[in-house]
Amino acid sequence: MSFLASFQPLYSFSGFFVGMLVGITGVGGGSLMTPLLVLLFGVHPATAVGTDLLYAAITKTAGTAVHGIHGRVNWKVVGLLASGSVPASLAMLWIMAGVNRESPAVAHTITLSLGCLLFLTSLMLIFRGQVLSVIRKWRGERGTLTPRTVALLTFVLGLMLGTLVTMTSVGAGALGVTVLLVLYPHLDVREIVGTDIVHAVPLTLIGGMGYWFIGEINWAMLIALLLGSIPGIVAGSLLAPRLHERLIRLFLAVTLMIVAWKLLFP
Repeated sequence: MSFLASFQPLYSFSGFFVGMLVGITGVGGGSLMTPLLVLLFGVHPATAVGTDLLYAAITKTAGTAVHGIHGRVNWKVVGLLASGSVPASLAMLWIMAGVNRESPAVAHTITLSLGCLLFLTSLMLIFRGQVLSVIRKWRGERGTLTPRTVALLTFVLGLMLGTLVTMTSVGAGALGVTVLLVLYPHLDVREIVGTDIVHAVPLTLIGGMGYWFIGEINWAMLIALLLGSIPGIVAGSLLAPRLHERLIRLFLAVTLMIVAWKLLFP
């Protein structure tokens, strides 16, 4: 009865909208869901991040199964990323557990970090091709990286993603994929995306469980979001082949820029 009393259909409608965009563009729901919860519903940033991390872990599990079945996962890269991201995530959770999450300073730090990451994500959605071209040209002039250097940089990327994702629930999608494309130009884009999604599952699960442990999960909100997002992802996946993906990505990038501006300059 308590769940029914606290159930808000608007959460499910929002989940459906976000799920559909995820299904169409493949961009992680954290880029949309967390700021939506903070700006539209007034949810505390820490609760929004924690709830969204569990939401992402559940929704990405299905994607992991699909990519795993089709062999679109580089498990060596997943292991290198996780060796950096898991300790970083645990360290960030330890920090979050030790601070006063109700203080305006903590809420401001999370919101500011979220706004900056959304702005970077929107730029990557628009200019990823140009950025990759410039970096690969720069790399070509300086010779190829040794396997040891690539492995070390992948580990460092894992450290960064573990920290950023656990703090904001954003970063593993557009930003992570772009860096992996630079480090592993010989891998197919689908394999890079599959690897990124598989790595995101344990990372978001650890983060979500950690936020649950420190009491920052809204279970009624999580269930309502899932009730909307799962059919939304299915609908978006079915619609994707019929839509102009470039226009959708541009629309999404502009939306993220507006949201980032609202978070950075309230």
